[in-house]
Amino acid sequence: MKNILTKILLPVIIVLGSGSLSSCKKYLERSPLADIEETDPYKNFRNFQGFTEELYNCLPLLSVNQSHNSFNLGEDEFWELGETRLISYHIDQGNYLAWTGTLYNFLGPGGNPTVGIGTDTHRNKGNLWGLSWYAIRKANVGLANLDKLTEATQEEKDLIAGQLYFFRGFYHFCLMQYWGGLPYVDQVFPTDEVIKISRLSYQATADRAAADLKKAADLLPVHWDLTTVGQQTSGNNNQRINKIMALGFLAKNYLFAGSPLMNRESTGSSTYNADYCKKAADVFAQMLQLIESTQRYELAPYSQIRDVIYTFNQNGKTPGLKEAIMLENLTEAAGRWRWNQVTDYRPITILPNGIKVYPTANYVDYYGMANGLPIPDPEKADPESGYDPAYPWRNRDPRFYNDIMIDGEKCVSGAQSVNNNEFRQYASLFSGGLFRTADGNKKVWTGYMNSKLTAKLLNDFDGYRENNTLILSLMRLADVYLMYAEATANGYGTPQSIAPGYTLTALAAVNKIRNRAGVPNIAAKYQGSTTEFMSELRRERAVELAFEGHRFNDLRRWLLLTQRPYTYKKSIEFDRATPNAQIYADPRNARVNNYREVVLFERQLGERHYWLPFRLEDVNMYKEFKQNPGW
Repeated sequence: MKNILTKILLPVIIVLGSGSLSSCKKYLERSPLADIEETDPYKNFRNFQGFTEELYNCLPLLSVNQSHNSFNLGEDEFWELGETRLISYHIDQGNYLAWTGTLYNFLGPGGNPTVGIGTDTHRNKGNLWGLSWYAIRKANVGLANLDKLTEATQEEKDLIAGQLYFFRGFYHFCLMQYWGGLPYVDQVFPTDEVIKISRLSYQATADRAAADLKKAADLLPVHWDLTTVGQQTSGNNNQRINKIMALGFLAKNYLFAGSPLMNRESTGSSTYNADYCKKAADVFAQMLQLIESTQRYELAPYSQIRDVIYTFNQNGKTPGLKEAIMLENLTEAAGRWRWNQVTDYRPITILPNGIKVYPTANYVDYYGMANGLPIPDPEKADPESGYDPAYPWRNRDPRFYNDIMIDGEKCVSGAQSVNNNEFRQYASLFSGGLFRTADGNKKVWTGYMNSKLTAKLLNDFDGYRENNTLILSLMRLADVYLMYAEATANGYGTPQSIAPGYTLTALAAVNKIRNRAGVPNIAAKYQGSTTEFMSELRRERAVELAFEGHRFNDLRRWLLLTQRPYTYKKSIEFDRATPNAQIYADPRNARVNNYREVVLFERQLGERHYWLPFRLEDVNMYKEFKQNPGW
């Protein structure tokens, strides 16, 4: 508004000053917006699209807000002890109410927004709760004014309406995942009145969101580049909401509604709801059929898998390739990861500053063997899979070597700054190694480092100066195949089931993702029943989607969050049994002695921890807005 006054209204006032004083006085007595008609924001496509653009600016930002963030809230990561600025710390402690004020926190307001903001506009994006409700109201305002869009073609009207319906359903879904059933707000209410709308059950809320997402899918194109309007911005429409995105979130909305936690909240039954799973499978099938026939999205070849999540020294190139269907908020995407969060994944011995975080050993155990079999007990040899704790990193799933940095791997690029210290240049992750003992609380507690969210080789002491760009996908194609498999198996009954109108069985959809990484099909012993199949499907989701922000919600919706072993966060301890020079040359085949896992922390969570609590000021507004159980 200040810019408008300076650039537009001030020159107008000066010009008017050459007329009569009375005319000037009459002008200045009017509101600066008095000449803007009520219909102007909505009368044509250009104006209405400008109104709608802000809904994109409200998209969730998981990866980094403020200076850092913790977005993997399951058993997957172990942050340095006692760092209370992180939402992960409070989730571990069971203090879920901390979402209302914790600084490094994508769920809520994130502490004092006036401190340290500077010009980093991404720092006000970590507010899933506030921005979602803001966007829902804005979508309702837009839908209430659709009749004012008179200077537009039918295509333009459909594009506006489709986006508005999508965002209203989508933002309700964003909130439902964490807080459960909600009042479904589908009209514009006066801002000065308390509207007493009762909370719905999860499934009732999901049905309302589904209706909006269905409308969006019916109205939107597969690709904006193929529309008359979209041709004006051809090549820059990739993140515009389209039919496939709407189908994807419609199907995910149904799958979540059919999952054990959400079904229990709605019906009292702790099993999958077959009807909702069938709905999810049918929509996923329609979505995948459309994707495969149009090639709008494609699985990236595994040789390019890093570029799906993370680009390194590519001049801030946006990751995703054609596999990313919908990305998180792109505000300052090229720089926000580079300057702060990237330092969190290596000890101070390599990168100073940062709040340190490392993959837990128990989560790394989900990465099975190259032959596709899981590891039953990482402390014991397993003849069937070929796993041997004396060679714990030999013949593992290829994704293990991409995502996880192991003992002896080179982790520093450039020789001038390593001071000839081999234990800094090569990851010293054995018991008593430099990375495991130096830096106090910021040491590598778990014995592993993350190499999925950052490059394996970073410049010593200045990794942040390299072009590290990470953007998470709110939905990517591999996730869609896995969700289709889960919905189909639990909706239609078996791993061999197929949703109508599609060609892949649930089993084949999972194998498609495994095969992309060079991993063989699911073993026959896991194909006999849906229960057996789900054990491997859950493990596949853990590996394929590792550290991408899915695990916490998966454990919750499967009703596993409070169950051992999912409450553990473990480290590995071992001694080197191979000469260092040989380890550095071939760390994957290094021999170790005394390999064992140690519990660093166990979460003490109860039934109330399956849902986040609402803010006290919200549930105290009126009795129909109920607090979640136990809070």
